[in-house]
Order: sequence, then structure tokens, then C-alpha cells
Amino acid sequence: MTITVKFFSLIREAVETEQLSLELDASMSTVAGLKETLGARGEAWVEALSHPNLIQAVNQRVVFQEEAINDGDEIAFFPPMTGG
Repeated sequence: MTITVKFFSLIREAVETEQLSLELDASMSTVAGLKETLGARGEAWVEALSHPNLIQAVNQRVVFQEEAINDGDEIAFFPPMTGG
């Protein structure tokens, strides 16, 4: 089972990665689990994905960390947006 993970803006710059294709395993059954797995890649990943206002989306829908991840899902991480 495969998922696609995308990183945008400052998150993309911090982890120096735009997109990953990962094999889904039991440790990545939720967004929180995915973030923990990605954090094992190094301190830059931990810092980028632990920002308190980080926005995460599954299949282009903003979700909480407890959201389940399934085969074929697209998960995206991006910093808070501002407007005016």
C-alpha cells in the first residue's frame, strides 16, 4: 500500500523535499504516526512537522492529527496561511 506525502512552502524548504511516495505500514495509520515516522529522518523534519500551527490535509481536506490514513491517500503539510 502506497501513500503520497507533499510538503509546501516553508515546510518544503525546511525538509528539502517536495514530495515522497511511501509504503504505508502500521506505524503510519494516522497523520500523527506519519509525522513521527518522518521525524526519524532528522532534526529538520522534527522541527518542521512539530510546528504548533502546522496544517495537515488528507486528500485535500484539512484534518486533525488523529485522522486515519489509507492506501492511495495524499497527505500534505503546509504552514498556516495569512491573508488580508
